[in-house]
Amino acid sequence: MKKILVIDDADFILESTSILLKFEGYEVITAQDGEEGVRLAFEHKPDMILCDISMPKLDGYGVLKAIKEDKYLSTVPFLFLTAFAEKINIRTGMSKGADDYIVKPFTRDDLITAIESQKKKYNIIEQRVQKQVNQVGKNITYAMPHEFRTALNEVIGSAKFLLSGAGTISDEEIRETAEDIVYSANRLLKITENFLIYVSIESFVSSNERKKMLRECVTEEPRGILKDMANVTSYRYNRPSDLVIDILDTYEDEPQKDKVPIEISSESFSKLIGELLDNSFRFSQTGQKVYVSYSKDEDFFIVTIKDEGRGMTAEQIREISALTQFDRALYEQQGVGLGLVVAKRIVEVHDGVFEINGSENQGVSIRFSLPLHKV
Repeated sequence: MKKILVIDDADFILESTSILLKFEGYEVITAQDGEEGVRLAFEHKPDMILCDISMPKLDGYGVLKAIKEDKYLSTVPFLFLTAFAEKINIRTGMSKGADDYIVKPFTRDDLITAIESQKKKYNIIEQRVQKQVNQVGKNITYAMPHEFRTALNEVIGSAKFLLSGAGTISDEEIRETAEDIVYSANRLLKITENFLIYVSIESFVSSNERKKMLRECVTEEPRGILKDMANVTSYRYNRPSDLVIDILDTYEDEPQKDKVPIEISSESFSKLIGELLDNSFRFSQTGQKVYVSYSKDEDFFIVTIKDEGRGMTAEQIREISALTQFDRALYEQQGVGLGLVVAKRIVEVHDGVFEINGSENQGVSIRFSLPLHKV
């Protein structure tokens, strides 16, 4: 953390601060107004930003907003330089995401102490994230070979059948074998996607700032996604008559005030719903119902997906409920896959609640809640 951007419209502040920081070994970039500061931040990607509040063209709050909206700069420590008379307004900046403030006029010790404090905080977060990533990497080396081996063996087996029977097997057998290969290849693709999603989720867990970024994503109308994906999944399994869905079409005509926006991106919500629906249809048979419904309270959007399939043992439910990281033994139990774990972690990283109930041969009921977005 060597590059610091200083934004202030007072020349003497820029000059004195720049001299102090350069003497301490930092590379310093200076800007005399907010607009120039934002431009230089995007151009130079500083490791820390010191910014005045009252400036021409764009004030400090505007600079902070622009910085926090940028994917790369959003986690860069941001400190306000504020006159004593402006100190009362600092709550506004802190509530918008500023990390700290320094009251002008400040001494060398004031400046260096504030910077070192942010460096220490940043390093702790980075070490925590790196530790989490390393742990995920270690766990992947245990879990991924088993997941991949099953699907790969199916592809290899089908390919060998085609090779050994070249010129002798019928067109129908070729078609069926090709379908098996495509099915297994798609399983491999899904396994890969789920591992990548899991790693991405875990990178957010150890950082409140990154979790906050997730919460800023909003799905305006989740009921439409829930209903559409339920129908699509039932047709994919050739079981539309087994789907019992309790979502009326009237929501489409509701006024804006009655909509139920939730704090999760539509992509993540779709992934979550897709995994749970796939689990319900995959581990139940034709003729066994899959129920999909929703409700809401003052704070949460609540979804329940229930099936009449083979269910889960009490031990499997306990392990899924307590899971915080990969456990190879868990995945080697038939019927418990990474998709369910990914769904659980998506809910948890968005500050939701994930619950599993059921018993062996009696189906599974999964209920989760996600925070409503309140304007």
